[in-house]
Amino acid sequence: MPMWAATLIHQPLYVVPKILSPQSNPKLFAYPLTKSKPKCRRFGFRSRSKKLEVSAAKEQLSELHAQKPDAKKVATEEEDGDEGFDLGWLPAFPHVLIASMSNFLFGYHIGEMNGPIVSVARELGFEGNSILEGLVVSIFIGGAFIGSLSSGLLVDKFGCRRTLQIDTIPLILGALIRWRTMLYISTIPGFIISLGMQFAVESPRWLCKAGRLNEAKTIIRSLWRVSEVDRAIEEFQAVIKNDGSDLDSNWLELLEEPHSRVAFIGGTLFFLQQFAGINGVLYFSSLTFQDVGITSGALASLFVGVTNFAGALCALYLMDRQGRQRLLIGSYLGMAVSMFLIVYAIISPVDEQLGHNLLILGTLMYIFAFAIGAGPVTSLIIPELSSTRTRGKIMGFSFSVHWVCNFVVGLYFLELVEKLGVAPVYASFGGVSLLSAIFAYYFIVETKGRSLEEIEISLNRNFPSRDR
Repeated sequence: MPMWAATLIHQPLYVVPKILSPQSNPKLFAYPLTKSKPKCRRFGFRSRSKKLEVSAAKEQLSELHAQKPDAKKVATEEEDGDEGFDLGWLPAFPHVLIASMSNFLFGYHIGEMNGPIVSVARELGFEGNSILEGLVVSIFIGGAFIGSLSSGLLVDKFGCRRTLQIDTIPLILGALIRWRTMLYISTIPGFIISLGMQFAVESPRWLCKAGRLNEAKTIIRSLWRVSEVDRAIEEFQAVIKNDGSDLDSNWLELLEEPHSRVAFIGGTLFFLQQFAGINGVLYFSSLTFQDVGITSGALASLFVGVTNFAGALCALYLMDRQGRQRLLIGSYLGMAVSMFLIVYAIISPVDEQLGHNLLILGTLMYIFAFAIGAGPVTSLIIPELSSTRTRGKIMGFSFSVHWVCNFVVGLYFLELVEKLGVAPVYASFGGVSLLSAIFAYYFIVETKGRSLEEIEISLNRNFPSRDR
């Protein structure tokens, strides 16, 4: 299944607390949005890594295919017949849809815990204390951090399918031992995932690494073309022979090339993504709509949701046409422009109605730009660049960085807004967005139209792996 097919149903999750109200933060709401209170090192990366010796990788894979000319001919004929409308991703879609429900389940659990935050702050006597309220919001992310670190080990040992089933256990049990009806309801998607994954297929790459070739061939035959079976297995085995199986990999290998380079890119992308301000904008989106007269929280959420969905649709269309790097650069540039537009609306002496319109426009532009690239591309390109051996651990490390940064933003955002005002904080988000675009230009390699095996062979030719 092509990576773009997962873009729409695999948008990253962000925590948005319901603590921004006049009752919970009177000091913060005392200031209207339209007014504001008063030589680089390149980490040893070389420019030639941008191309990753694509032709060399294609040549190496073509040597494998040369032994199966009949199969290659059949595959070519099938591809020519499908040029009109490609539905090759359709067989894999139900399996990806079930797996992606885990995002919904986790988001539901986070969302349902945001409601009691104001009551908890009032009962414990720290209502209005932005630091403590931010800590209450952010503390839920601690579990996500631990889960991110352990997920790589679980995936390496048990595979993706069993890992998702294991992950649903604490979510279901946690909901059952609590008394609120909305928490009981969250057990339903948990059971759906656990049961659904029993009928979903395992990753054929993982099965191949585990030595279960017959199962891998059966899955490839059912999800891809029959003619792809031998060719895919040969490519998988060629990469495993060169890089080794991830079943015996360890965390220290992330310090070796090319794994350290990919881990650095993954951690930096999530660091920049979070400090580019997505959570801050979502925190203040409801306040922005209230400032222009839209008092309905449901209507404000509808505007944000529709904008986010529209951006995801555009990303789905552009992902394999424009490429990951262009989409990421364009996304961050759009986010920077949006932030500076909001700052201009806040600090400039423009007409009040015009200022309100610019606030809404900038907010929706930012969310749309994020949904096009910074959101989905970050989650897609890291596993694409990761090697078969260390993919699980690199993803675990990258997402642990994501949750740590998410924790920090949730903890200090309100305090910074109270002390500095909205405009300086949003201006810093715009600056980080520009920095992110520069990082994407110099460090992100293009993976459009290339298989995971081809990308890995390219990386290994640049940085030969150690003998095992």
